[in-house]
Amino acid sequence: MPGAALARLAGAASAPDHRDLGVQQELFTTSIYSPGSPIFLPNGARIFNRLVDFLRKQYVRYGFQEVITPTIYKKSLWAKSGHLDNYADDMFTVMSASLATGEQRVDKSDKAEKDEAAHDHEYGLKPMNCPGHCLIFASQRHSYRDLPIRYADFSPLHRDEISGALSGLTRVRRFHQDDGHIFCRPSQVEDEIRSTLDFVRFTYSVLGLGPYRLVLSTRPTDGHLIGSDADWDAAEDALRRALDHSGQAWTVNPGDGAFYGPKIDIILQDSDGKEHQTATVQLDFQLPRRFELSYQAPSPELERQGALVEGAEPSKEEAGPVTPVMIHRAVLGSVERLMALLIEHYNGKWPFWLNPRQVVVLTVNDSDAVVEFAKEVQGTLSGASADPLQSGGASSGSLLAAVDLDTSPRTLPLKVREAKSKGYGAIVVIGPKDVAKGTVAVDLSGIPSKEKADAEAEAPKDGKKSKTKAVEMKPDALLQLLQDKVNTYQ
Repeated sequence: MPGAALARLAGAASAPDHRDLGVQQELFTTSIYSPGSPIFLPNGARIFNRLVDFLRKQYVRYGFQEVITPTIYKKSLWAKSGHLDNYADDMFTVMSASLATGEQRVDKSDKAEKDEAAHDHEYGLKPMNCPGHCLIFASQRHSYRDLPIRYADFSPLHRDEISGALSGLTRVRRFHQDDGHIFCRPSQVEDEIRSTLDFVRFTYSVLGLGPYRLVLSTRPTDGHLIGSDADWDAAEDALRRALDHSGQAWTVNPGDGAFYGPKIDIILQDSDGKEHQTATVQLDFQLPRRFELSYQAPSPELERQGALVEGAEPSKEEAGPVTPVMIHRAVLGSVERLMALLIEHYNGKWPFWLNPRQVVVLTVNDSDAVVEFAKEVQGTLSGASADPLQSGGASSGSLLAAVDLDTSPRTLPLKVREAKSKGYGAIVVIGPKDVAKGTVAVDLSGIPSKEKADAEAEAPKDGKKSKTKAVEMKPDALLQLLQDKVNTYQ
């Protein structure tokens, strides 16, 4: 074990560290060839994909449409958005040039055209998705009846963090954000912010995280901002009203807003007591203006003031263009950072739906009949035995393929001890009697529950663990039971 890991364990034996747990649980690794860019192993990818899948299901409920956008954009886009002046030090530059020689790939012969083409070949890796979503909004005509329009994006982002600040999954250079942008009418701003805070509350309740703090970050005082004082006053007032309506306590962090607008940050603590900003809600009047975004509305002046709401009678003023308000929002924030908090929070006791090791099938012996039936059970639970044309897809009705199989000739007690040490939620045992009856013996003690935690807390502290009794079930019935836990996020 590296010296840094030993020091962490010695200094905080009671506080789990996601960097050590990530190694133990085979979740992620890193490489000197891409510092700050975590490499998710199969177990880590399972957790990552389940978090993303959870959010995708909530997007239907909260009215978001998912989009896919480029990873690099020309320098001129970042100038247009204001990132070039206010965020360039935190961005990676990309040049269209030969990796071997550094020569730019310019085909034009005229020198002036070469110079222009060279400038046009300067790109930046995107640190955020907002400019790309502005391009999507601008690509179509919109009526006030179309708003709010909500885009969501999971594409990777890059930020040039200094090497000394990099740390596991909490501070990285390449990450994924459950990034979303809402384009709405002025009269819809507060409702959209309230809905986003409700989205955060629901999500963190499902994940078992909290309590968390709400912080209003106001306009930067370092000169890195765009927009008028009146814009900032209106934006900060709207966020204050939404925070007051939330019923939760909140504080102010002066000067920590984004360069384009104030924001509400959600702050969580890790197992060491260190705080991390996760979710965020940011109000922005500036980017829609810079990208000349608009929608058509009757009585444009009343619309801009937020005075024209649904059902109100428009004036005789002719319809015209109005600039939408843009709300930046992320519920998980950096998926990598949130995974670090979850790894430490659960400390190996994953809820079944997130557990990267949901089920393992163990054989009592390695006879042909037992091994064959074990493979059939694995196929039933993982969905591998389903006919894609009949079931609507290989994963239909499955446990996301997190079903492992151990048919080795080792003794069953040894296999069971290893499975428990690895944190499997359900341990399925198959022997000759099970083959004859078409059933399995399953130990569900690895699936945490409130009832189980209460029972353990009330049990006498005699140093002995009560023996878990296996339950006999048909494979289809076991699949249904476990799938219900997945579907209800247990």
